[in-house]
Formats: sequence, structure tokens, C-alpha cells
Amino acid sequence: MAGNREFLNRRLHSLLGVIPVGLFLVQHLVINHFATGGEESFNKAAGFMGNLPFRIFLEIFIIFLPLLFHAIYGLYIAFTAKNNVSKFGFFRNWMFMLQRVSGVITLIFVAWHVWETRIQAAFGAEVNFQMMENILSNPFMFWFYLVGVVSTIFHFSNGLWSFCVSWGITLSPRSQLISTYVTIVIFILLSIVGIRALTAFI
Repeated sequence: MAGNREFLNRRLHSLLGVIPVGLFLVQHLVINHFATGGEESFNKAAGFMGNLPFRIFLEIFIIFLPLLFHAIYGLYIAFTAKNNVSKFGFFRNWMFMLQRVSGVITLIFVAWHVWETRIQAAFGAEVNFQMMENILSNPFMFWFYLVGVVSTIFHFSNGLWSFCVSWGITLSPRSQLISTYVTIVIFILLSIVGIRALTAFI
């Protein structure tokens, strides 16, 4: 019974990491990338997202609750996982370990980012270009965000590979090899989008 519950929890954890959390990440990166078009371009895109109907409902039930479950159960997985990188050193063993490490980094980064933006917005601050410009003008915060963004994108991209395996989408060695290349391309492309957005704010 306990094994069956853990199996279901891991499936739910995997699913929520892609839908809706992963999709929200991609959408968030796209919105931030509007900063490359200037302050007005970003503020218009951010304003559109901020004025969506039922925004509070969507944020709670489509973003924060799924993210909270994924984060808490992810910590359980990270600290109970048996990494064997030092013994075997295979590529997938390294990806397994990095998935856990990037998950912890991502959790720290996302928690801080939510504090600096959404929580401050609840106290009356406006989430706009100037807010991000002020945050990222600090060199330490810029590098913190850079590491956090890249770590988050890696966690999502590599998690896609695991998702496809655990949900029976890629079962053969060939399909898993192809998905490895696909997820590497996704990681590179999304990292370019994320890094360009960060540099646009400064």
C-alpha cells in the first residue's frame, strides 16, 4: 500500500513538474524576454499577465499549489535518492545527481524571486521593468539570478527526459537517446531566452 502511494506521488510529482509548472516557466521566460524590446515592451507584457481574469485563482491553484507539492516532494526525493556517480560515472547517473542538486538550487531561487516580486506586489509594489532593473543592478543579485534561471531551466529540461521515461513515452534506448538530444536543445534555447532577458534589464 505504501509502495503504491509512493508510486502515485512520484507520478504526480513528475506530471506537475511539466504541467502546469513547466509550462508556466516557459511562459514566464517568454514574458521576461519582452524586456529585450525595452521598458515599455516588458511593462505591456507584464501588465497583460497581471490583469488576466481570475489571476489570483490561477496563481494559487495552477501555479503555487502544484509548485508547492512539486517542491516539497522533490526535496524528499533529493534527500532520499541514492546517487552512484562516484562509482559508475555514466552520463545518466550524472544527470540524476544534477537533477536533485538543481532542484534544491531552483527551490531557493524561486522562493527568493517570489519574495522579491509577488510578495512585494501584495504590499503595494509594482512588478515592472524598473523593479527588475533595481534588483539586477546589484552584481551579486545578477549572478544569483543567472545561476537560478539556468538551474531552473536545466531542472525542467532534464526533468522532461525523466517524465517521458516514467510515463512510458520513451521506452527504447533509441527513443531515450533522441529525447536526450531534444532536451539538451530545449535547455540551450530556453537558457538563451532567460539570459537575454536578464541582461536586458541592466
